[in-house]
Amino acid sequence: MRPTALVCAAAVAALVLPAVAAAQQQPFTYEHMLNANRLSDPRVSPDGSQVVYALRATPLAGGSTSLYILDLDGEAEPRRLPISDEGANTARWSADGQLFFLSSRSGSSQVWRTDADGSLAVQVTDLPVDVQTYRLSPAGDRIAVAAAVFPDCPDLACTAARLDEEPDNSGTLYTQLFVRHWDQWSDGTRNHVFVLDLSGQGVADGEPIWATRDFDGDTPSRPFGDESAFTFTPDGNGVVFAAREAGTSEPWSTDFDIYLQPIAAEGLGERVNLTDNNPAWDDGPVFSPDGRTMAYRAMSRPGFEADQWKIMLRDVATGQVRQVAANWDRSPDSLQWSANGRSLYATAYDTGQVRLFEIDVTSGSVIPITGEGHVAAVQQTPSGFILALDSLTHPNALYAKTYRGREMPRLVLDPNPQLSDLAFGEAEQFTFEGWNGNTVHGYLIKPANYVEGGTYPVAFLIHGGPQGSFGNYWSYRWNPQTYAGAGYAVVMIDFHGSVGYGQEFTDAISGHWGDRPLEDLQKGWAHALETWDFLDGNRACALGASYGGYMINWIAGNWPDAFQCMVNHDGVFDTRFMGYSTEELWFTEWENRGTPWESGATYETFNPVNHVQNWRTPMMVIQGGRDYRVPTDQSIAAFTALQRRGIESQFLYFPDENHWVLQPRNSLRWHTEVFGWLDRHLGEDAE
Repeated sequence: MRPTALVCAAAVAALVLPAVAAAQQQPFTYEHMLNANRLSDPRVSPDGSQVVYALRATPLAGGSTSLYILDLDGEAEPRRLPISDEGANTARWSADGQLFFLSSRSGSSQVWRTDADGSLAVQVTDLPVDVQTYRLSPAGDRIAVAAAVFPDCPDLACTAARLDEEPDNSGTLYTQLFVRHWDQWSDGTRNHVFVLDLSGQGVADGEPIWATRDFDGDTPSRPFGDESAFTFTPDGNGVVFAAREAGTSEPWSTDFDIYLQPIAAEGLGERVNLTDNNPAWDDGPVFSPDGRTMAYRAMSRPGFEADQWKIMLRDVATGQVRQVAANWDRSPDSLQWSANGRSLYATAYDTGQVRLFEIDVTSGSVIPITGEGHVAAVQQTPSGFILALDSLTHPNALYAKTYRGREMPRLVLDPNPQLSDLAFGEAEQFTFEGWNGNTVHGYLIKPANYVEGGTYPVAFLIHGGPQGSFGNYWSYRWNPQTYAGAGYAVVMIDFHGSVGYGQEFTDAISGHWGDRPLEDLQKGWAHALETWDFLDGNRACALGASYGGYMINWIAGNWPDAFQCMVNHDGVFDTRFMGYSTEELWFTEWENRGTPWESGATYETFNPVNHVQNWRTPMMVIQGGRDYRVPTDQSIAAFTALQRRGIESQFLYFPDENHWVLQPRNSLRWHTEVFGWLDRHLGEDAE
């Protein structure tokens, strides 16, 4: 797995647009994508000498995830840790250099630790319920674990016993929302945090302390919360956690707060809400190296999940809070302190890239550290950073980057050297004048092995979110290079509502799902056809998922003759009924300016169901049976409308998938059917 010089050069070049694809190479295909090794979760040792990471090998062939360790001196090959044989994930270093991880080898998910060569596994926790994730205290003498428990139970044993009970009927009585969320029905449990002492041998000792007892909510939040939601105080005598009180308003509230829970030897102290004065979202607390300052991210508009994240600093002693980098019009992801406490590091979407930034906590100045590409993970070392970095032409690989250095990131490890022999499409970012005369960005990707003078069919990809982006990133679900490898040119537009272009640009879509983005898509498509004569506008298919699927339904009724075919994955068909059937109501209520029964709301203004009489373009509809964000009836209704109107259509259904198609074999079927649909309508023999 150690990269050769040739692979190093190829991988670095892959981060620079345009990418160079040698003519007549074998093109990159969706089979190559699905079998690519997937690197994730790099973690650098405290002394900066090693990095441990997770690698899922050849997923399509049934490969499993293993932990690997790599010496960063550049001499040794990466080593697969033997503990991976019985399952290992979520590797984390303690301050003294011990390696902890999660494993279900004992029959349930528990915390373990290993020795230097990764062959010895010592069980750290032995709880009667699964450990979801965990945090080690600064001194390494305590561990905080998250677990799903029944809040009315007195202890973990009660939760375990209740989960093992066999009901004598299948009925479930609900008295409040959420009834279901993302891809799970509510079972009455909540994610809570427990703290355990570690003995001198690094094994949990004594009864766990229920740090979030009597809190009505989840931490980490469901469905995507992780360990960044909670952390120890610098002295290890308390836990700070971010959570939303459920009450009866959980499905339409984004009021997450940050709480301090003191934990003494004799029990819990008084819990304090540190951000009670902000009715919007507060999250991700991290303490400075000297323990004097807590940084966190905060939104300002209640109910808006795509609001700008602002960086806040709280003086631990006085409680004073101030904003830093107030003029930076980007939305940072999770924060890290520099070793000297003078700066924060964060990634953020930025004009089609995801860059790493340094934020000076005194002056508020913001300096980009990386250039093109997508920084998926960041870990600090004594000399700089280890980055998990991907792009349109290469999945995650490990790179090293010095602090503020102007040099390109240096490739440390490429887990997919086989991809360097394949042909990728050359990508180009472009701009045009969109809605309201604003500058709008897009990407054009040439077909792999493009030949000058030819003409090519086009895949017109529309991103979801809608506050999302199709930029210089790798994806295993909507990868534009799979279309380029199949002989299609690709056009992608970051319409109004996309992220990385300033908050005003992102805000522009709310209440305007059907007009402003459609204008951008129309103008972007016209610009592409006028600029590149190899694009065959008479052989083009529009494809999208989620909001992109909504836009496919909207285009079908409001721009019906633009494309020869369409693909709609989990798309909204009836915005009004979506307001009654989706789970996270804050989203649909913000985007439509109110509840479905309120005057002034825009549910009917941009409702695709009102334009079905104009539909005439062939459409493939795809749906996951466990998608509770855009429920199944939305796709069945769209397919029913197509069939009833006599329009050529297909319905592809995955009962075991959620809003995404995650299982490799299901993804293979997805791509096989979608590309077959494209070939049928855009191929040489298409009518």
